[in-house]
Amino acid sequence: MADNKKIVNQLRALLLLTKTEEQVARTRISQARTDAVRRELTQNADNAAARTIEITEALRSLGGVPDVVTPALGRLSATLKATFEQAAPIEEALLTDLSLEHQLLDRATYVKVLAEQAKETQVRRLAEKLIGAHQATVEWLTVVLAEEALGGPAALVATPVQKVAGGVARAVNAPVRFWTYTVNNAVDTVRDAGEETSDRFSAVTDRAQHLTDAVRETLTVGRRASLRRAEEIARREGDKDAAEAAKSAREELGDVSADELPIKDYDQLSVNDAVKAIKGLEEPHDIRVVIRYEEAHKSRSSLVSAAQTQFASLAKEAVGVDA
Repeated sequence: MADNKKIVNQLRALLLLTKTEEQVARTRISQARTDAVRRELTQNADNAAARTIEITEALRSLGGVPDVVTPALGRLSATLKATFEQAAPIEEALLTDLSLEHQLLDRATYVKVLAEQAKETQVRRLAEKLIGAHQATVEWLTVVLAEEALGGPAALVATPVQKVAGGVARAVNAPVRFWTYTVNNAVDTVRDAGEETSDRFSAVTDRAQHLTDAVRETLTVGRRASLRRAEEIARREGDKDAAEAAKSAREELGDVSADELPIKDYDQLSVNDAVKAIKGLEEPHDIRVVIRYEEAHKSRSSLVSAAQTQFASLAKEAVGVDA
């Protein structure tokens, strides 16, 4: 009986965390870089929802009725997490996602041992299923973080606020005390005002994104011309480092011509041949250049997805995950 009580308590904890996992996955869908990643996140969220049903059934089979507060707490946890992480770079948000998955994995492993000792075969099978699911998600998140560490493009893109947060984090000469106060004040305001303020915050963020996109488009045109001119002058003056820096900046904007791509005669290749060529790229920089070029010129989703997959393969190799 004592063992069953422990199992019931752990299943309740798993139910809460799994509900949070589902909501987090649904908030990540809007950050997916490609349709393939969007479908994967949607499937992850649906699978998490299915797991909550299975955990609930296991609880009832042991005589432990799930508390009615758990689903609401799961949604609240995910909402608060999504709100707070807006003030942090995307890598910090992903690290907290990874921490959640590790906790789910560890608890599922603990439940498996408890179930084995209590001879609860159905619970043990459920725990094994949960272990497999969370191991896969831990691996996926680890690879996404590795993609970010390699310079991207990662499977998930930062929100407008996270992009700002990431820029602030990299600005090591910024007055730390001022930024700390600003971020804490923003978080406190959203937390204290609750859901209504959170909705307003999202609305403001959306409007800011539209404005930012318009301004970025205008500035990008000028930046590209300036960078090309700077590169031209630097090469003429023999300043190789400055020329390469300007070229690198152009590449990040997608301002490269077809003959500058790491794949010969890229624009003359069929889609299938281009995919094969992309699969042969072994440098993160080369893959990024192709993706930026596609996004800026042709936006062929199949080629962007192929490049993203190849980039993920390099990330898996970097962290020692089997492809």
